[in-house]
Amino acid sequence: MISASLTDAELATQLARETGELLVELRTRMLREDASPWYMMEAGDALAHQFIVDSLRTARPNDAVLSEEGADDPRRMSAARVWIVDPLDGTSEFGEGDRDDWAVHIALWEKNAGPHGDLTAAAVALPSLERTLSMSPAPAQPARQDRTPLMVVSRSRTPAVAAAVA
Repeated sequence: MISASLTDAELATQLARETGELLVELRTRMLREDASPWYMMEAGDALAHQFIVDSLRTARPNDAVLSEEGADDPRRMSAARVWIVDPLDGTSEFGEGDRDDWAVHIALWEKNAGPHGDLTAAAVALPSLERTLSMSPAPAQPARQDRTPLMVVSRSRTPAVAAAVA
């Protein structure tokens, strides 16, 4: 249950985690029912979006929400606080059933947090890995390595294309 008494950072983290838990439950049930990948993707997007929007409306009723899965709310253009969410990043991977590379993204942008506004809270849940990352506290920076950096390549873009832009 999401509480209005949480700090923004706690809210982002708890909301990302709880949304991820709901998605894992949904995915498990749908795999048992032999649901199609397309149906799993649609159901996951809808469930995550609705849970996040409803939770934010309860916990932060005066804030605007910009969700990848929702209709754009023009209020966000003049709002002092805007929650930016991708309820199910990696929808295709979620629908594949055996993939763990999907996530829930939640961030808060505040107009008065800098000259052009800034993110003040954010969390990413990786539900299949049982991991949630948050900007509060900020993660430790890894030690600098004296070696050639690694290049991570998307499976939807060829290595040649990635090398050309690197």
